Amino acid sequence: MATPWDTSKYLALFVSEAGEHVQALSRQVVQLEQAPTAALVDALFRHAHSVKGMASSMGFGATASLAHRLEDWLSAQREAPAAVDKASLNAVLAAVDALESHVKAAEAQQPFPDVRAALAALEALPLPALPTPSAPVTSRPSSPGLSLPSPVPSVPPPLPSAPRPAPPQLGPPRHAVTLRVASSSNQPGVRGFLAYKRATSLGNVFDVRPPLDDMKAGRLADGLVRFTLETSAPEPEIRRTLSAIADVSLEALEPLEAQPSTPTVPPSPRPSAPVEEAARPLGNEPARTVRVRTELLDQFLDTASELLLATARVREATKPVPEAQRAGLDDAVDLLHGLVRSLHEKVMTARMTPISAVTDRLPRAARDIAQRRGRDVELVITGADIELDRAIVDQLADPVLHLLRNAIDHGVEPPEERRMRGKDPRGKVSLSVRRVRDRVLLDVEDDGRGIDAERLKALAVERGLLTVDDARSLPERDALLLCCLPGLSTAAAVTDISGRGVGMDAVKRSIEAVGGLIDIESTRGKGARFRLSLPLTVAMVRLLLVQAGDDVFGLPLARISGVVEASPEELASSDSSKVLHFGAGVVPVYELSALVGAEAVAAPKGPMPYVVVEVDDGRVALAVQRLLGQEEVVLKALVRPLDLVPGLAGVTILGSGRPVFVLDAARLVSA
Repeated sequence: MATPWDTSKYLALFVSEAGEHVQALSRQVVQLEQAPTAALVDALFRHAHSVKGMASSMGFGATASLAHRLEDWLSAQREAPAAVDKASLNAVLAAVDALESHVKAAEAQQPFPDVRAALAALEALPLPALPTPSAPVTSRPSSPGLSLPSPVPSVPPPLPSAPRPAPPQLGPPRHAVTLRVASSSNQPGVRGFLAYKRATSLGNVFDVRPPLDDMKAGRLADGLVRFTLETSAPEPEIRRTLSAIADVSLEALEPLEAQPSTPTVPPSPRPSAPVEEAARPLGNEPARTVRVRTELLDQFLDTASELLLATARVREATKPVPEAQRAGLDDAVDLLHGLVRSLHEKVMTARMTPISAVTDRLPRAARDIAQRRGRDVELVITGADIELDRAIVDQLADPVLHLLRNAIDHGVEPPEERRMRGKDPRGKVSLSVRRVRDRVLLDVEDDGRGIDAERLKALAVERGLLTVDDARSLPERDALLLCCLPGLSTAAAVTDISGRGVGMDAVKRSIEAVGGLIDIESTRGKGARFRLSLPLTVAMVRLLLVQAGDDVFGLPLARISGVVEASPEELASSDSSKVLHFGAGVVPVYELSALVGAEAVAAPKGPMPYVVVEVDDGRVALAVQRLLGQEEVVLKALVRPLDLVPGLAGVTILGSGRPVFVLDAARLVSA
């Protein structure tokens, strides 16, 4: 008797790949509702087919059954994609949610949720009439492990004047495929099975030889895997896909005569059993691509950062060495620093993740929220391909989703109200991402009611957060930021989506935790815009070191416009404040020692340096005692309570071992 095939070591791969297919299903179902096309139905069918195949291979019977039933419905919709209605898509999305819950349960190694309700909802959906009225009507193919009966769709008889139906359409082209597993492979059976899985991503696979059970058991006598592949993909894509598997080469690809498409049902999988966490296999990825756990990338980054700090300490330690002996030593340290810096940059590049990892989930969320709140909303997303450090992207998911909820629930009015205001009944919410130098700006904007700044002031006074005098003198920009205070909301009613005032404070904390800023603009009756200003990375930054009082601080070079030397007598006055001539205009002057609370020292005679830095609404000049040079440093996050101090962006350690605070000039000046 063959030893049962252990699937536990493929669990991480299943969770990753099935999760991607499920997310694609959710995103493309929303696209199908907005613009139904046959191409979208085909894409959805392929995703459902892939999930079914992977779940069957893992022995997840209920998951495979649900994916197979979804595949049946999508296959039936290929001839009439425009006939899909909202009720059907609601059932499909419920099935997709059930699939996602199974993937999450597999990842957590917990019992799978019951999906019988989702199966029944899919089964109840009507199917289009068969193309040949005279053909006998049969039920759908049974799904593995499924006990629910399949209703027989009724086909109305043709009208007397109806034209003669066309003959059944032939299915996609078929190919006879022969693959050879290298004799040097340690696990030829596993390689053959991975080749089969890769082929299922292209279409339907028939007549696999040797049988899958033999491959799973490691029996691959002559090193050859043969099967019939039914796919609409062009031959170059087939060759490229099947050739991108380690230790597997494509021996032959021969076209066969096309036949009516009758996909077979995979064999009934084994009952689901508890699985153990294990390493993720790499064989199912393209030959030059490797999946790496994010935890391992974090460890790489920490190690590379510590190497940079260690290199700076080595350079500092070599300074007392006599000049005659330092030439070769300096060259060696420079080489070491260059290698470590290159390593650090490569690790940072590997960590960069497109913001689409966050935005891909938003169309589905926008649809659900709008449907629950009776809104008609169009969501427009631009710039989702811009990349950020993975640590920042991970922090964005909840804040951005909360901003989207607020925009639809609080901002966009119901269609009737928009008509009364002379607006398009369909509201618009846009999410745009763009890069500006060393920052990424993410805007969430709606064309709804806007935010009532006066109402926010009144609520803040009512709750004792502001005095009446402070509220009167508070600028509108700062008044709008009052919505980020805990418990403060202008919502007329509390819903299950928003309105309790417990979200915007969390949004602000999450954004500031990664060195970001939040800004709000609003026009009553026209809409509001929430802007998140985010750093590209939280790990590496080039600094200009300056002295203020007896302390040393770092200013990010990317925010510095220039340095000017001037004596106090050369400064001009404007509205009782000092200004410095810079370029074609003037900029306000601030004493850095006063801003950071450093002990003041006597002003030097003669010119002193002024560092001109960019802030949110222009430029300012910071008066410093001395310029101490530039450094490329590793930026460390601040811990509580230092992260609550306005104007501090992080901390770093110099080669001498001295800690230095990195300043955020925009927040420092506005604090």
